[in-house]
Amino acid sequence: MRAPALYVPPMTTRTDAIARARAHHDSGAFADTLGRLVAIPTESQNPERAQALEAYLADAMRPAFAAMGFDTEIVRHPAARGPFLIARRREGEDLPTVLGYGHGDVIRGQDERWADGLSPWTLVEKDGAYWGRGTADNKGQHAIDMAALAAVLETRGRLGFNATFLIEMGEEVGSPGLREVAREHAAALAADLLVASDGPRLSRDRPTLFLGSRGGYPIDFVVEAREGAHHSGNFGGLLANPAIELAHALASITGPTGAIRIPEWTPGAVPEAVRRALAEIVPEQQPGGPALDPWWGEPGLTPGERVFAWSSFEILALHAGVPEAPVNAIPGRAWARGQLRFPVGVDPDAVIPALRRHLDAHGFQRVAVTRAREEVFPATRTDPDHPAVRFCARSLAETAGAPPAILPNLGGSLPNDVFADLLGMPTVWVPHSYPGCSQHAPNEHLPVAIAREGLMLMAGLYWDLGEPDAAARLRGAA
Repeated sequence: MRAPALYVPPMTTRTDAIARARAHHDSGAFADTLGRLVAIPTESQNPERAQALEAYLADAMRPAFAAMGFDTEIVRHPAARGPFLIARRREGEDLPTVLGYGHGDVIRGQDERWADGLSPWTLVEKDGAYWGRGTADNKGQHAIDMAALAAVLETRGRLGFNATFLIEMGEEVGSPGLREVAREHAAALAADLLVASDGPRLSRDRPTLFLGSRGGYPIDFVVEAREGAHHSGNFGGLLANPAIELAHALASITGPTGAIRIPEWTPGAVPEAVRRALAEIVPEQQPGGPALDPWWGEPGLTPGERVFAWSSFEILALHAGVPEAPVNAIPGRAWARGQLRFPVGVDPDAVIPALRRHLDAHGFQRVAVTRAREEVFPATRTDPDHPAVRFCARSLAETAGAPPAILPNLGGSLPNDVFADLLGMPTVWVPHSYPGCSQHAPNEHLPVAIAREGLMLMAGLYWDLGEPDAAARLRGAA
């Protein structure tokens, strides 16, 4: 006589949804999906990869969203480098709408620079990490969010909220066309809240929320003294050296420890809500990362405030003469690429005019300054006291068993202004990476532990967003 089958209770709770997301990872299904995504060489900087940009949305993203009951549309814009996917699932007019975002493009693979046994286009799992281009930035991150959505759907039978997802294919080249697409499709993208994943956690082991991003403003500095180089023995003391002129001009912008000397380039003060949110945020040296310099930056600020609440100016590259083979000649031209990172409170339209006034006042009229590229990411920040922030933080804390780090904004730049300013919604980012992931370098990787935990965190958060009282709690009414 056959033994009676064991009763397996239906999976219908928050705990069940998290368990399903965890099982999706542990079964190898997540790695299989990520491997297929990594294998599509979506280098948006490479014109020869245009077909791969199309294939990522048409062959990978569109079927995955359709399987979850999303209606999908691929849209294009003349200004864009690649297409966009808008996926929508509507469950009720009276339910809140949550917008997700990701980008399927990656930076160049740099194939020849990866470690032995690794390739940018082949997923490899070893040493506790998934290796491959896009694992951290951003294929692995939106794959986690999509799998968590599926886990909630399979457990509850519905999400409990309306969901929209936008995936672009040009973030790594400045998101050209994204703002135009958002304006043209504003009704389709309208939502009560953005919940998205990109960028790093504060540290490898601590779940993190960030609420916006610092702006990024690239600047070219040029001194055109004359045509060609001239012998330093014959003309030294008679010809102005553009490299020396430029070096002095650049040095005038900050103090010797990096404190910015152009008032319009800083927010002037750290808002109290931001200061409270950063009170327990302490950036630390990451394993394998550089040693931090506690003496560098704006005096009177904590390290957390320096990177998340203040501006920083960097010189990214310098060039004069022939650096790889110096000759005894005064160069005719000097060039530098600078970058201003800035928080809310700095007007990007004032950056170049303020710099021009500063240089002229210090006698550097010959230094020409221009914005280095068309796209500039503005600074954005959802108020750390916003009820949607508290809602998401409580959800992550319940799943993780400890409060997440809450950053008022990312230290880097993202096109968050599209959601916060243009579409007008609070923005909460839950990153599934860490500072040492090498996302713009060879050997990009995503720690297995972060991927696994990210699936669980997002399943819990999406479950909570589908609870009956979620709309009221997101507004602070409950």
